[in-house]
Amino acid sequence: MKEGFRQAMAWLHTWAGLIFGWLLFAIFLTGTLAYFNDEISHWMQPEIPARSVSSEASLTLAQDYLQQHAAGASRWLIELPNAREPGLSVRWQQSPAKRGERGRFTEKLLDPQTGAEVQGRETMGGDFFYRFHFQLQMPYPWGRWLSTIAAMVMFIGLITGIITHKKIFKDFFTFRPRKGQRSWLDGHNAVGVLVLPFHLMITYSSLVIFMAMVMPASILASYKGDASQFYAEVFPASNTPEVAGKPAQLAPLALLLEKAREQWSGGRVGRLTVNNPGDANASVVLARDGSDRVVHDFGSAVTFNGVTGQLLGTTPKQALPVAIAGSFYGLHMGHFAGPVLRWLYFICGLASTAMIGTGLVIWLGKRQLKHAKSGVMPFELRLVEVLNIASMSGLVIAVAAFFWANRLLPVEMAGRAEWEVNSFFMVWGFSLLHAMVRRGRAAWVEQLALAALLFCVVPLLNALSTPYHLGVTLAQGDYALAGFDLACLGSGLFLAWAAWKMQRSAKADTVVRKRAQPITLERGIN
Repeated sequence: MKEGFRQAMAWLHTWAGLIFGWLLFAIFLTGTLAYFNDEISHWMQPEIPARSVSSEASLTLAQDYLQQHAAGASRWLIELPNAREPGLSVRWQQSPAKRGERGRFTEKLLDPQTGAEVQGRETMGGDFFYRFHFQLQMPYPWGRWLSTIAAMVMFIGLITGIITHKKIFKDFFTFRPRKGQRSWLDGHNAVGVLVLPFHLMITYSSLVIFMAMVMPASILASYKGDASQFYAEVFPASNTPEVAGKPAQLAPLALLLEKAREQWSGGRVGRLTVNNPGDANASVVLARDGSDRVVHDFGSAVTFNGVTGQLLGTTPKQALPVAIAGSFYGLHMGHFAGPVLRWLYFICGLASTAMIGTGLVIWLGKRQLKHAKSGVMPFELRLVEVLNIASMSGLVIAVAAFFWANRLLPVEMAGRAEWEVNSFFMVWGFSLLHAMVRRGRAAWVEQLALAALLFCVVPLLNALSTPYHLGVTLAQGDYALAGFDLACLGSGLFLAWAAWKMQRSAKADTVVRKRAQPITLERGIN
C-alpha cells in the first residue's frame, strides 16, 4: 500500500511538473528578477539621478513645484524617493468639468535635490517582470487565475516530491558529476532540498495573496453576495472633506512627516495625497512605506488638516486575520529586505527556477534514452524538447533583448515602452522557431551562446549609448546602475560556461557513438 501510494505521488509529481513546468519556469524567473525591479527601472531610466536627500527636503521641493504648476488641481499625489527608487514623482488631478466625471491625471518626475523636471525615457522597467510574474501579460483576471493555478500545481509538486523521495536529505549530500541523467537528478534534488523552506513559503504565500479571488465562497456567504462590502471594511477609504470654496494657505507638508512618524512609533512616509490643495478644507493623507517591517499593513495612513496640521484620523489597527495575510504578503514580496537579504531572495529564486528546469530536462532525458538506439524521436518527445529549449534558454535571450531594446530604441520614440515589451515577445518567439529548426544540443548551445553574448555586451552597449558607464557610476557611487552592468556581465559569463559545457558534452557523445559503431557492425557480421 505504501509503495503504491508513493508511486502514485511520483506519477503526480512527474506529470504535474511537466504540464505546468514551462509556465512555472517563466513565472519564477520573472518573479526572481522582480526582487530588483526598482534597480532594473533605475537602469532603464538612467536620466533620473540617484542622490542622497532627506524626505523633508524633497517634499518641500515637490510642494513648491505643485503650487507653481498645479495650484488649481483637486488632488496632489507625491511619491517620495528612497534608497532604491531615486525619482521624486508628483501627480495631480484636474477638477472634473462635470459632476461624476473623473479628472485627468498629469505626472512629472523631479530631481529630488533641485526640484527640476527630469525627462526619463518611456519604459516599463522592472515593473514589466513584476507584472508578468502574476499576470502573464494577459487581460484581467485570466493571467492571475492561470498563475494561481500554476502556483497550486507547484505546491502539489513540492509535497509529492517530498513524499516520493524517501532519502531526500541523504540525496542532498550526493552529487555525481559527469554521470548524465544521474547528475541532473542529483542537481534537482540538491536545489530542491537546499532552499525547500523558500520553495514552500513563496508558493504558499502566492496562494494566500489571491485567496479572495480563487476562494470567495466564505466572503460571499458572510456578506450576502456583496464582496465590495468586504473590501470596504478591510480597506477603509479616508473621508475626503468637500471643497469649502474659501482659499487658504496650505501648511508646509514637511512638518507633517514627523507627526506621522509619531503616530506609527517610527516608520517612514512613502506617499502623500493632498485633497483640495489651496482650499480651507484641504486634507493631507500620509501613507506608510512598507520597507521597514515584514508584515504588510494594508492601507496604513494618517490624515491631517492641510491648513492647520491638526490630526483628523488614523487607519484602525489591523485585525489578526488581516495581519496574518499581510505577513504572507510581506514575505512573498520581500519589500522589507535589505541588500544582503534581497540577494538571498534572488539566489533562492534562481534555485527554484533551476529546480523546475532540471526537472524538465530529467523527464525528457529518461525517455530519450529509450529511443537512443533507434535514433528516431517520437513527436511528443520532440515537442517537449522544443518547449524546453524555448521556455528556458529562449526566455533568457528574451530578457536580454528587453534590456537591449531599452538602449537601442530612440528615446523620443512614441510608444517605446510597448515596443520594449514587443521586442521581448518577438525574440522569445524567434527562439521557439529556432528550436523547431535546430535539433537538441545544437539548439541549446546556440541559444545559450547567444544569450551569453547579449548579456556580456550589455555594459558595452550601455557605455556606447549613454554617459552612465561603469567608470562613471562606480565613481559617483551609483551602485544600482553599476551593479546592474556587473550582474549582466556575470550572467553572460555563466551562460558562456554553460554553452561550453553543453558543446563539450555533445562532442563527447559523438566520439562515443563513433567508437561504438564499428563494434556493432562487427558483431553483426559474426
